[in-house]
Amino acid sequence: MEGSGEKRPITASFQSAEEHHDLCNRKLSLLGRFPKRNVVGIMAFLGFCNIYALRANLSIAIVAMVAKYNVTNESRTLIEPGFDWTPRQQGLILGAFFYGYIFTQIPGGFLANRFGGKFLFGGGVFITAVLTILTPFCAQQNIALLVTVRVLEGLCEGVTYPSIHAIWAKWAPPMEKTRLAAFAFSGSYIGTVLAMLISGGLFSAGYNWQSIFYLFGSFGVLWFVSWCFLIAESPAKHSTITDAELDYIQSSIGYTDEQTQNILPPWFDILRSPALWAIVAAHFAENWGFYTWLTELPSFMKYALNFDLQNAGYLTALPYFVMGLVVMSCGFLADFLLAHVQISVVAVRKMFTCGAFLSQMVFMVAAGYVMTPVAAVVCLTIAVGLGGFAWGGFSVNHLDIAPQYASILMGISNTFATIPGIVSPGLTGVIVSDQHDKGEWQVVFYLAAGIYLAGCVIFGLFASGHRQAWAEVPTGYMSQVDENSRDDL
Repeated sequence: MEGSGEKRPITASFQSAEEHHDLCNRKLSLLGRFPKRNVVGIMAFLGFCNIYALRANLSIAIVAMVAKYNVTNESRTLIEPGFDWTPRQQGLILGAFFYGYIFTQIPGGFLANRFGGKFLFGGGVFITAVLTILTPFCAQQNIALLVTVRVLEGLCEGVTYPSIHAIWAKWAPPMEKTRLAAFAFSGSYIGTVLAMLISGGLFSAGYNWQSIFYLFGSFGVLWFVSWCFLIAESPAKHSTITDAELDYIQSSIGYTDEQTQNILPPWFDILRSPALWAIVAAHFAENWGFYTWLTELPSFMKYALNFDLQNAGYLTALPYFVMGLVVMSCGFLADFLLAHVQISVVAVRKMFTCGAFLSQMVFMVAAGYVMTPVAAVVCLTIAVGLGGFAWGGFSVNHLDIAPQYASILMGISNTFATIPGIVSPGLTGVIVSDQHDKGEWQVVFYLAAGIYLAGCVIFGLFASGHRQAWAEVPTGYMSQVDENSRDDL
């Protein structure tokens, strides 16, 4: 039977999440309906593909945008025309995105919590896509206008990560939230790989650098139109959801958006919660290692190992691809452990996050001691890939401890997690001299390993898997199913 689109109350509870899940799936199978929550997951995945393609396009295109010169002791001959930007100006252009991105994380989380995540997430992608289409025009005017556009893109994309958790808080049942959220997040890395491959294909086919911005901007606009038509703010507002799926989602979560939308966030309790700061520490640590790899591997390979990546560009995309697959699969593994092995939520979150960090420490340090480029790529690719398991831990933990405020918590943690993208490259530049001594690179990798260890210890000590007292919904709205997420160490 089709849903009518009207608000419908929570119905019967079930003896266990497994029985509830199996019964719901049998009903849906008989009805031959594809679950709408899975549609949300697929569209969110494609949304994150767009988010990272729109973020990375300039990093790819700038290689073709900048003028090339043959410099000798006596002359400077133009080889390929383009913008005459200095390395410092290029760094300003590429870093401008993050200066906007860091400022809208917490406001984005608050707005998504108050007004819903659908149009905030979709609007963030859409406006960024439009600005991307305008980027070639802005670049041809002056560098100040280009920097301004990149800052605006960062401001718009800054609301996307927090707002997606506002959507999962209403759409993701406790026994499925890890796989849905992790699958969506994996789009970030798959989107980066696709951006690299498609951009390389455009250049090989003879298209100019402007085509990158027009193509990915158009993809973003088309995705936004589909998102608006296919996705509803909550299951109760979806016009074609089945009653079986609606009942399953609402009774599993234990509340509806109407019951919590007017409750003001308990800011003081949120900010003094050890469980939140455990997530912040883990998010910061994972991004520090990731950005160290992302920004410094080409220099390490070229100068420390005397290996030029120009003819092996696929190596640049390899870690993104591996991490995307790991993030995608770890969500299914985490939910399997929760549902069938009866491991507690907090144990799964700590096992995935701390296990990933400890493994990354080993391979990050090993990369500083290997003597061949292939071994270095293997070590760092494994390190980055294993980081995908951490996304099945800390990145979903916001939904465990305070589902109705998860967007705000994600905004806070991602604000701190953006700092490594700004600080790490500059600090590496201070540590590593022009001689690119291998010992200096070892310091860089030891620093990343130390931050992983700190994140591991803090998350291991203070992370929680149950709904915090300050995040409890009014008495009577909790379902029996949610009790499975209350098991703690």
